[in-house]
Amino acid sequence: MRIAILGATSQIAKDLILSFSTHGIHELVLFARRPEIVAAWQEKADLLDRYVTADFAAFNLDDHYDAILNFVGVGDPAQAAAMGATIFDVTLKYDEIALNYVRQHPQCRYIFLSSGAAYGSSFDAPVDVKTNAVVAINNLQPQDWYAVAKLHAECRHRSLSHLPIVDIRVFNYFSHTQDISARFLITDILRAIHDKTVLQTSSAYIVRDFVHPSDFYRLVTALLASSANNTSVDCYSKAPIDKPTLLTAMQENFGLRYEINATAGINATGGKPYYYSLNTHAADFGYVPSLTSLEGILIETRKLATFNSVKK
Repeated sequence: MRIAILGATSQIAKDLILSFSTHGIHELVLFARRPEIVAAWQEKADLLDRYVTADFAAFNLDDHYDAILNFVGVGDPAQAAAMGATIFDVTLKYDEIALNYVRQHPQCRYIFLSSGAAYGSSFDAPVDVKTNAVVAINNLQPQDWYAVAKLHAECRHRSLSHLPIVDIRVFNYFSHTQDISARFLITDILRAIHDKTVLQTSSAYIVRDFVHPSDFYRLVTALLASSANNTSVDCYSKAPIDKPTLLTAMQENFGLRYEINATAGINATGGKPYYYSLNTHAADFGYVPSLTSLEGILIETRKLATFNSVKK
């Protein structure tokens, strides 16, 4: 397949590109707003001569692509908060690039990277196939904009039911390539280990489901290999993990020190005690995750060379 990757500077996109390169069965064209950053990354990853890198201005409706994967967006709550309402414009602009192509070439698959946040800002229980998206339409707050932008995109995609568009809702994803300066619980943990400081964290009980890069690759390839559909799927691992178990595991394996007393934190997309999904629609396409959240986190953290010295 010839696949266009939109937003190739995205960390999850780069991990997927590495997975594709290992199997070597697809031709990729990597589009980015800053292609020089992608080229520099390719050189470091020994992929410089493997894939073409281009600016979005080079995306041509007359070129041939069997699939388009759209990763344009933000993956860091702090960045989402900083972007504010402009996230609507960014999401729409690059979504339209892909949609214009698929409208002209309806045989081309389009996979859009959505988010579990599309369900809304409150996760008092894990979502499932019967969960409704909830938008406080009369009281929208800045932390809602990211979620509404993703929901808006998904609604637009469902309205084009004759086109092969699949939205992948990512809840939590972890890779050793992740930017540990980002503001997530897992990256806060990694910084504390790396800097040998004490993690200050709240007593709030939360549950997360971290998808490993290998399982994300399994999901994408399963969708590309399946018959054409216009639908959405939720990401999930073999099993989620709660905060106490995660803290204990990181303490036992990597010497994490932490104190339960902090109450502040970034809330760019709303409070999420149970931010994961029980919706296994992806299984209908042949997706079978191979790792639990904990297994994936331990595998990827051990790949961080700077952590070897602090591991017990």
